[in-house]
Amino acid sequence: MTTATDAAATPATTAITHIAGLVTNDPALGEGPLGLIRDAAVVIDGDRIAWVGATRDVPATDNRVDAAGRAAIPGFVDSHSHVVFAGDRTEEFNARMSGRRYSAGGIRTTVAATRAASNNELNANVARYVMEALRQGTTTLEIKSGYGLTSEDEARALSIAAAHTDEVTFLGAHVVAPEFADDPAAYVDLVTGPMLEMCAPYARWVDVFCEKGAFDGDQARAVLTAGQRHGLIPRVHANQLSYGPGVQLAVELGAASADHCTYLTDEDVDALAHSETVATLLPGCEFSTRSPYPDARRLLDAGVTVALSPDCNPGSSFTSSMPFCIALAVRDMGMTPDEAVWAATEGGARALRRTDVGRITPGARADLALLDAPSHVHLAYRPGVPLVSAVWRGGTLV
Repeated sequence: MTTATDAAATPATTAITHIAGLVTNDPALGEGPLGLIRDAAVVIDGDRIAWVGATRDVPATDNRVDAAGRAAIPGFVDSHSHVVFAGDRTEEFNARMSGRRYSAGGIRTTVAATRAASNNELNANVARYVMEALRQGTTTLEIKSGYGLTSEDEARALSIAAAHTDEVTFLGAHVVAPEFADDPAAYVDLVTGPMLEMCAPYARWVDVFCEKGAFDGDQARAVLTAGQRHGLIPRVHANQLSYGPGVQLAVELGAASADHCTYLTDEDVDALAHSETVATLLPGCEFSTRSPYPDARRLLDAGVTVALSPDCNPGSSFTSSMPFCIALAVRDMGMTPDEAVWAATEGGARALRRTDVGRITPGARADLALLDAPSHVHLAYRPGVPLVSAVWRGGTLV
């Protein structure tokens, strides 16, 4: 039998056997919504899943890796991150933990540092956080711009992000650039005009921070519809700090996701429940700002599709750990462990409109994480413990 390292280096079929509990996210393959298979095996052929089933039925392969009774889950799908940045906001965090309330204005501190950084510095930072997330089981990562706020700086942020992921989001409308503090309308014109022209070729998505202190509903609509005219798909920072129009706008425009969703009316919940828009919840943000957590139970009971993300950014949630967010979602947001794991995998895939990730099924990309535990429930049961012991991304052990 070859070792895991040998299997990673050999371009051949590989079977991972004796998985105590395999989360497939395909109910047709196993128990419950997670499609759980016990004493399971997975066959990887190239960068794809070729076969899934019981260990006793596994077909012959070139290599075998014995999971030795550990659990396996799909690689986490993180649909919301802000990792193209420079600088440090430790002092702001320290002050906030000492009693100062969080607001959107702190973003401008990172803008100044990011503008001053070289391309090499920004690329090195992105590579660092992508690898940090990968070691914790995240195999698909969306990356936004938003800390440049000039046409040139936003475009270079997106070009750097595009070197690390296919899921790139134009967020020129993060906050109003400091140069336009006295003329927000002119900044919206820039974002929807020359900046968008320069940035659209690098991006798949367009996003806007629809919030007091950032952009109101009319401004957000202008940004998102301009992005749509350039072929970009909307997603929205919605209802994070207060009640507002963000969720309704996301649903109206067919956005892939409304992210944050902390302050929701009954009408907001109903709109999400009757749409394809995913509610992406970001509990690391509430943890780091001492804000109220979103009510995931309310959303799930209404039939809303929910995703989880760490919201890795230097101001309000400086974590890349999806397992940490799973634990928070179970402890403080009313989710069951099964629901939280689904939201961190298949939920994230739906927020990115992907069908090839977030699941372990034949034909899907071979992204999976092996846990140093007998069950996926340990992700919530043992918070803070580094349980991810091996990660395959695109069929390669990383």
